[in-house]
Amino acid sequence: MTSSRDAIRQEYADRARRLAGTDRYSPFNPAQLFALQQRQRQVLAILRRRGFYPLTGKRVLEVGCGSGGVLGEFLGYGVPPQHLHGADVLADRVAAAHQWLPHLPIICAAGQQLPYAAGSFDLLLQYTMFSSILDAGTRAQVAREMLRVLRRPGGLIIWYDFWWNPTNRQTRGIRPAEIRRLFPGCQWEFHRLTLAPPITRRLAAHTWLACYLLEQLGLLNTHYMVAIQPGRAKGASS
Repeated sequence: MTSSRDAIRQEYADRARRLAGTDRYSPFNPAQLFALQQRQRQVLAILRRRGFYPLTGKRVLEVGCGSGGVLGEFLGYGVPPQHLHGADVLADRVAAAHQWLPHLPIICAAGQQLPYAAGSFDLLLQYTMFSSILDAGTRAQVAREMLRVLRRPGGLIIWYDFWWNPTNRQTRGIRPAEIRRLFPGCQWEFHRLTLAPPITRRLAAHTWLACYLLEQLGLLNTHYMVAIQPGRAKGASS
C-alpha cells in the first residue's frame, strides 16, 4: 500500500503545482460550477428516489474524502455533523479537512482497512477515489470493506468517478462492468454524466444551454454516478 499511497501523494502534489494560481476547480469558474451543479442535481435525485430524504437520521461515510469538499456538500444536504464521517489515506489532506471542518469525525485510514464495525453506516460515498487506485487487488479490497461497513438491508453507496481521462496517466478510469465485479450481488443504477471538461471549459462562460444539451446526449460525458445497494443484482442506466 505504501507505493500506492506515495503515487497518490505525488499525483496530488503534481496537480497542485500545475494548477497553482488558476481557478480551474473553483466554483467561480463557470465550467466547474456547471459540472458541480449537475453532479449535485443527480445525487439529490438518487437520494430522494432511494428513500434517503431527509438525511437527518443517517450515518454517512466518505471513503477518500480528501480535503472535505464533498463532506461540506453533505452538511448542506442536512446530515448532522456528528453523523458525517470521512476517511482518507493521505495525512496532509486529512489535516486540511480538519482545518476546514473541525467539527466532523475525519480520520486518516486506508480504504482497505476501515476502522469501523460492520454495518456502521447507512450511506457511503466515493467520489473519484477508485480511479486513483491502479492495483486491481487493492480496488477489490476497498470495495469489500465498503460493503462490510454498510448497513444491511437498506444501505446505499453513491459512486462518482470517471471512466475516461486520457490526459492523466496516474489514474485509471472504471467502466460499468468493473463496477459490477467490484460490488457483486448488488443492485446498480448507472447515470453517465459530466460533460468532458475541455468542452465545458470552452463553452460554459458563453452558454450553459449548450453545455446542458450536450451533457443530456451523454456521448461526451466522462463520469458515471452509480447508486449501489446490496440485494438482487439488477440495474438501470441512463
